Amino acid sequence: MIIGVPKEIKSDEYRVAMLPVGVEELAARGHRVLVERSAGLGSGIADKQYERAGAELVEGPDEIFSAAGLIVKVKEPQPAEVAQLHDGQTVFTFFHFAADRKLTEGVIASRATAVAYETLRDRAGRLPLLTPMSEVAGRMSIQEGAKYLERPQLGRGILLGGVPGVRPAHVMILGAGVVGAGAAKIAAGFGAHVMLLDVNMDRLRYLDDIMPANVTVVYSDRHTVAEQLRHADLVVGAVLLPGAKAPYLIRREDLKTMKGGSVIVDVAIDQGGCAETSRPTTHGEPTYVVDDVVHYCVANIPGAVARTSTFALCNVTLPWAIELAEHGPIGAAKHYPEIESAINIHQGRLTNRAVAETFNLPGGSLLGEG
Repeated sequence: MIIGVPKEIKSDEYRVAMLPVGVEELAARGHRVLVERSAGLGSGIADKQYERAGAELVEGPDEIFSAAGLIVKVKEPQPAEVAQLHDGQTVFTFFHFAADRKLTEGVIASRATAVAYETLRDRAGRLPLLTPMSEVAGRMSIQEGAKYLERPQLGRGILLGGVPGVRPAHVMILGAGVVGAGAAKIAAGFGAHVMLLDVNMDRLRYLDDIMPANVTVVYSDRHTVAEQLRHADLVVGAVLLPGAKAPYLIRREDLKTMKGGSVIVDVAIDQGGCAETSRPTTHGEPTYVVDDVVHYCVANIPGAVARTSTFALCNVTLPWAIELAEHGPIGAAKHYPEIESAINIHQGRLTNRAVAETFNLPGGSLLGEG
């Protein structure tokens, strides 16, 4: 099979979808790997490293999209890339379809097969391809939140950990999954007062046992969310419904009860955001203000630390890329239920129930179609 690795074109996206070792592994199995020139530079990987591993370097994306049976990417195809997808092609990347109807309909129309990192579930029900990027985003949410709490960034002028005699910041985290737990640990390390909210009591009991003393776990309901928003200096949106659009837990009217200069870092923006006032931003223009509340809604947070993120992502995606290259999406899905869970669209057919329900589009199971 021909595998293509294009350079990412999403704004401020510096990650690359395959390391030289991945090229070497695929080439050793008899596959051709096309890598667009300079695709790895943002992650500190030179073209010559790919060449030494056995890749064929190409000058632009056109040859990759026309020739490759399997395209491996990091971020969802941008409009120019969607236009180049075609029947019989497989794309392995983050899609986050539930946040983008136009992307969903474009991939359906292309008749390509979309294998989404974010919905691949292992046999224990975990999301192993989403987890490393969630770890990065959770840690970075506090790093970015601390920066935008500074007064020159229109924040309240609050130091997360305070100083002796001055109370620390009040940090509210919505969601206690991988993102939320990572954010809580970093915020606690800064010395902030952290409130970690979730609806899963088993998860809260576990985190209550392992978190530092300055992290308090709280059951999340509408009244608790509203109360905590009034006290919060920094809010981290870490809600995840795999494959589905994130629910709005922060309403438009809630902002009027929040402190002026407080900050919302909405990590859930990839899935539509958990604040009603959230809209995607970029690393170049990361924030905007609504009702004196600073919103940070960058849709590719891990892209800012591209080298760390690229290695973390490629470590977990390579084994599945190999299976897709060796057996194709349907062949791999028949052997591995993990792959079946990751196939969101197959040859014009929507196969992810959460996405179908989000947009009220027809959908069905993958392997039951014959």
